[in-house]
Amino acid sequence: MALDFLAGCAGGVAGVLVGHPFDTVKVRLQVQSAEKPQYRGTLHCFQSIIKQESVLGLYKGLGSPLLGLTFINALVFGVQGNTLRALGRDSPLNQFVAGAAAGAIQCVICCPMELAKTRLQLQDAGAARAYRGSLHCLAHIYRREGLRGVNRGMASTLLRETPSFGVYFLSYDVLTRALGCEPGAPLLVPKLLLAGGTSGILSWLSTYPVDVVKSRLQADGLRGAPRYGGIADCARQSYRAEGWRVFTRGLASTLLRAFPVNAATFATVTVVLSYARGPEGAPAARGLAQPSSL
Repeated sequence: MALDFLAGCAGGVAGVLVGHPFDTVKVRLQVQSAEKPQYRGTLHCFQSIIKQESVLGLYKGLGSPLLGLTFINALVFGVQGNTLRALGRDSPLNQFVAGAAAGAIQCVICCPMELAKTRLQLQDAGAARAYRGSLHCLAHIYRREGLRGVNRGMASTLLRETPSFGVYFLSYDVLTRALGCEPGAPLLVPKLLLAGGTSGILSWLSTYPVDVVKSRLQADGLRGAPRYGGIADCARQSYRAEGWRVFTRGLASTLLRAFPVNAATFATVTVVLSYARGPEGAPAARGLAQPSSL
C-alpha cells in the first residue's frame, strides 16, 4: 500500500509538470476582461506568455500544486480505497460514491493550494510581483483576510471536486472493464493510459462551468475592488456580461491538458511499480491513478 502511494505521488508530480502550462493558460483565459480581452484564444495566450515572460511564465504557481500533491494523493487514495471497502463491493455506483467522497475530503488542501496557484499565475512579472511563492502568497492572504480568505472559493471547489472525482473513478472503472485491463492482457499499459486520459477528460467536462466560477472567485479583488458576492452572484454577473460562452472559457486548453496529464501519471506509476516490484508489478488494478485538477 505504501508503494502504491509513492508511485501515485510520482505519477502526480509527472502529471503536474506536464499539465501546469495548460492550467496557467486556462486560468488567464477564464479571468480576463470581456471588454478588453488580452488573449484571442489558447494558442495566442501560450505565445503571449512565452514572449512576455519566457517559458517560465507558463510555470507560475507551480510550487503550490507540487507542495500539496503528497497530502492530496494521501487523502484521495486513502479515502477512496477505504470508502470502497466500507461499501462492501466494487460496483460502478460504489466507485462513484467512493470517488466523490475522496474529492470532497481533499478540498481542505486543494482549495488553498489552488487559491495560491491562481494568484501566482495572474500576478505581474518583474518588480511588480506581490508574492514570492506559494507559502508567501497564503501567508499574505491570511494576514489580510484571515482563515476565511485562505479558504476563498471552498464552496465552489466542493461543487467541482465532489462530482468530478465521482465521474472520474466511475468512468475509469467502466473503461478498464470494457478494455479488459487485467494482469497479462495484451497492450495493458496503452489501455490504462487510454482509460485514464479519457476519464480525466470526462471528469473535467462534468463540472467545467463550476471551475470557471471558482477561478473568478479566487481571482476576485486581485486587480481592483471585489466584484462578486458569492457563487450565484458570480455566475449571474458573468452570464449577463458575456453570455453562456463564458462558462467554456479555457476549455480547449483544459481538455488539451487532461489527456496527457493523466497519461503521464499512468506511465510514471507503471514505471515506478515495474522497477519496484519486478515484471509482475504492472499496475493492472483499478484505482491507481486520480484525475489531475491542479
